[in-house]
Formats: sequence, structure tokens, C-alpha cells
Amino acid sequence: MQTAYKSARGQRAVQRWCAQAISRANFPLTTTAIDTSVGRIQLTSAGTGTPRIVVVPGTGFNAAVALPWLQAFSAHWPSVIVDLPGQPGLSDPRRPRRARLPWYGQVLDEILTVAQLDDVVLVGNSLGAAVALAADSARITARALISPAGYIRLTVNPKVAVASAIWMLHPSTEHTRDMLRWFVAPGEEPPETEVEWMTLMATSCRTTLAPPPLPADVLADRADSPCVVAVGEHDRFLPPRRLAPAVQRTMNVDPHIIAGMGHLTTPAHLDEVVTLVAEVAPRPGGA
Repeated sequence: MQTAYKSARGQRAVQRWCAQAISRANFPLTTTAIDTSVGRIQLTSAGTGTPRIVVVPGTGFNAAVALPWLQAFSAHWPSVIVDLPGQPGLSDPRRPRRARLPWYGQVLDEILTVAQLDDVVLVGNSLGAAVALAADSARITARALISPAGYIRLTVNPKVAVASAIWMLHPSTEHTRDMLRWFVAPGEEPPETEVEWMTLMATSCRTTLAPPPLPADVLADRADSPCVVAVGEHDRFLPPRRLAPAVQRTMNVDPHIIAGMGHLTTPAHLDEVVTLVAEVAPRPGGA
């Protein structure tokens, strides 16, 4: 097993950052740690009642970075964000070196069982979408996949590769900002929270390669459950012209194209994501 961190010092720095970010949240939330076969898993919840929405973040992300997602969803449904193991955050840092997607799918199935979460809608972002597709628990009733990995290989042009290498080898706020500009729409600046977080991540954490596509039989099986998919108009890693045919072919779903969005879902686009999720998770009381 490999750990997400370069050192114990890096792990402490990341966990301190996450704990402080959660403590500063401007809306009510609760945190819970559950024991699983892969170690302790952190769940961060908001809203009243047993969570219906389960958010699975993308590569290198966690509840502390994705608090705007939790706030947006919990205004309509009780919601929870999972800090995936083997990713920077407040869960166990270990992950396998190979066959990670099947492993993550099994881990998510176990999390739903241990936390006794039923009738859930998985909201997966990027890597989290691939994990949501890999999971096959009977507790899952629907999926909403945003900028989803798992269907096609991500496109990485040489300029992005150079910016990413500089970010990892020479961490600084400016290098992080330069790299993240590839994740948002042209002319848009990345949110400062993501800039701060990913600068720390480059300093403290090991890289994680983009997940490969899931096997065709897995995607065909998931097509039997309700699913909605969205991708940013300006997503340079999962361009709609490449992603849409793959989603249509494997899931018989037409992806929703979010205007003015890149691969990174910024707070400005979360209302549109909430509207999409409502297609498979009606709001309580029909609101």
C-alpha cells in the first residue's frame, strides 16, 4: 500500500488545514469517523436527518475543500461528503498501487453499509464520479456525475503537463494559480481556496494519476440505474465532444453541458449542479 503523503509532517499540515477549514464553516455541520476494513473514514454532514446525498470528491479533494458543495446540497437534502482513503484529507492515507478503481468502489460500498446509508444518490466529481460508477451497492438508487472520469481517458495537452510539473516540483501560489487556470474557463481566475489548498497539496502529497476508463460491462450494468451527467463547456480534460459520445454509447444518457465552466466546478456553477441532481433526487416536499 502507498500513502498519500510525502512525510508525516506533510500529513499533519494537511490534516490541520482541513480541520481548520471545517471549523470555520459558516453553516451547521457535523463530522463523524467510521471504522472500515481500510481504516478510519471521515464523513462530514449537513442538513437534518439521515443523508440522502453522498458526495464523492475528485482527485486530491475532500470535504474541507468541497464545503460549498455541502452547503449547496444541504439546503435541499441532508447530505454528506466522504473523504476518500488514500487521498489528502482526514481519512486513512493508504491506497493500493494498482487496480485502484475496483478497490475504491468496494470501499464506497462498505462505507455506505457501515454508516447505514440507504436510498442514496451518489454525486461524484471527476475521480469521485468514477468511484461512484465502480460502486454497486444496493443502497445506491441513483447517480449524478459531474465532470466524470471513468468513461474516457483524460486529455492532457503538453502545456498542461508542463504547468502541472512546475506546480509539483516548485510549489508556490503563483505556480498553482497558473496550473489551475487550465481547470477553469478561459479568462476566469481559479478560486483562492483551491489555490491555497493545491499549493499545500503539492508541498505535502504524492501525485495520483488520472483514473482509466471503467470496463464496458461495468458501465453497461450502471446504465440500469437512474443517472445524470454534466460536463463543463470548457473542460479541457474531458472535452464534451469526446465525453458525450462515450456517455451516450455506454449509458444512453445525453450529458448536460454547463455553460462557462471548465473541469473545476466553482461555486458559481453549483446552483446548476443542484438543479441537475434534483432530476434524480426530488427535493423534499416537491420544492
